[in-house]
Amino acid sequence: MIRVLNHLPELDAFLIAPEFQAIANKLGLTEWHEAVWIGRYLMLDNDLGEHIFDNWELREERQAKAEAMGIESDFLMIVDPTRFQDGKDGPCHTDDERKRFWTDVLRSLHLSPETIIAEARKANEQRRQSGWDKAIDDLEERIAEVRKSLS
Repeated sequence: MIRVLNHLPELDAFLIAPEFQAIANKLGLTEWHEAVWIGRYLMLDNDLGEHIFDNWELREERQAKAEAMGIESDFLMIVDPTRFQDGKDGPCHTDDERKRFWTDVLRSLHLSPETIIAEARKANEQRRQSGWDKAIDDLEERIAEVRKSLS
């Protein structure tokens, strides 16, 4: 299993885990960051999920402390509890409860290589069918390299 995010308690934020980042980049899963596609799953399999970490104001609040730690604040993934409720039939929990819950979930988030590989194949096929020139012609070779590096 591959860890997706590393939690930084001193910033109350996450960074993409280096191993996951390397695999996502190699397999063409990186959009504005490597976990965009995971956000879609987390948000009711909805494209809105790509924006769960679009919380620039929260990054700005942590910028000085992040920079003192040698971390560029643009890379911080911060749980904003308001992004995890839609107000349609609730919310059922307070902001503090949602923040604590989603921080726990994201802290423990691991994915199997097969889940990541399946997503890479799907995304690559969608790019190919759309005629987008970003399709990866050697994706299967890259998958084999990833599998070998994990064994």
